[in-house]
Amino acid sequence: MGETSSSRVVIGMDPHKRSVTIEVMDAAERVLDGGRFGTDEAGFAALMDYVSRFGDRVWAVEGCNGIGRHVAVRLVAAGEEVVDVPPKLSARARVFSTGQGRKTDATDAHSVALVGTRMSGLRPVVADEQRKELRVLVDRRGWLGEEHTRKVAQLHHLLLELIPGGAKKDLSAAQAKALLAGVRPRDAAGKARRRVAAELIGDLERIHVRKKAADKELTELVRATGSSLLDLLGIGPTGAARLLVDVEDITRFPDRGHFASWNGTAPIDASSGDHVRHRLSRQGNRQINRTLHIMATVQLRRPSEGRSYFDRKRADGKTNMEAMRCLKRRLSDLVYKTMLDDVVRAKATGPGGHRGNDSDSSATGSQPHTGSSDKPLPGPADPHPRTPLPAAS
Repeated sequence: MGETSSSRVVIGMDPHKRSVTIEVMDAAERVLDGGRFGTDEAGFAALMDYVSRFGDRVWAVEGCNGIGRHVAVRLVAAGEEVVDVPPKLSARARVFSTGQGRKTDATDAHSVALVGTRMSGLRPVVADEQRKELRVLVDRRGWLGEEHTRKVAQLHHLLLELIPGGAKKDLSAAQAKALLAGVRPRDAAGKARRRVAAELIGDLERIHVRKKAADKELTELVRATGSSLLDLLGIGPTGAARLLVDVEDITRFPDRGHFASWNGTAPIDASSGDHVRHRLSRQGNRQINRTLHIMATVQLRRPSEGRSYFDRKRADGKTNMEAMRCLKRRLSDLVYKTMLDDVVRAKATGPGGHRGNDSDSSATGSQPHTGSSDKPLPGPADPHPRTPLPAAS
């Protein structure tokens, strides 16, 4: 956005499910207009008619990966130029603007418009049918996992009352069925518990079948994108799909440190005086952080480079949690390099399609045992920078 012409306007939008509030702002940050519109067909048509007099326009929509996705997708489908404004940036703009940080739809739209006018490097929203399909299916796979977890918790509760000591934590439907086969309660409440437990086991069996089908479908779609994330130990179809849909364009992160900051695996400097220490970041994309945590857990359960790296950190005097944090950061670097290599391989026109000299992003190597991962970021950075890919050699 940094090259905005004097005639171009930014339309900041605060989206909700059934309505959106907009503010139109020019390059000099003068407010030209604004209003509130519904998100049904009539409201969207009225919105497009309302802004039609602003020929050179760009939409800055808050939270295009969340609540703003539904309207951002419709705008892109209508041929509009849309950029994503992270809620964190609009919140900062709201605090530092007039109004003492009060939060209303109008002030939110104003803050979004300010960010869209002032900041360069905001991520454009593009029409990518393949990724949209992936997003729908990976969300569905996540819901199946959550449903499975709820059913297992309910079954554990019943089995604790039916079987002395209950059942083990990692309980499959087949194991639960075998346990239940030996239970013959005589009282009415016990019979009801057994009947409900049997129904839950049936639900778990059906969910298991649907999960397997969903994993197969996600695997095929991830492979179709040309991604090699599934080749990494600990990254399954759900994790790979989640990385593709949430990261979208890996080149918007200029280096592995910015990517680690975004996913919450970069430690935060918490030093004071002569006492130097770092603490775990609780910020960042928590779904991607969870994907990296699962990846680390899988590598720790079997002989792997990740297991060796963890053991070396423990031998250096780090606690289990500190060593796990270091491992997750190394795996973040590995995922960053893998995704960047995939993009370069797809776009390369030269022989071999190798990356240029990028010592920072390539220093990780192909395994998590090289380089240093327990250093924090050098300082604040634009959370959505964009830099061109290194030239292919």
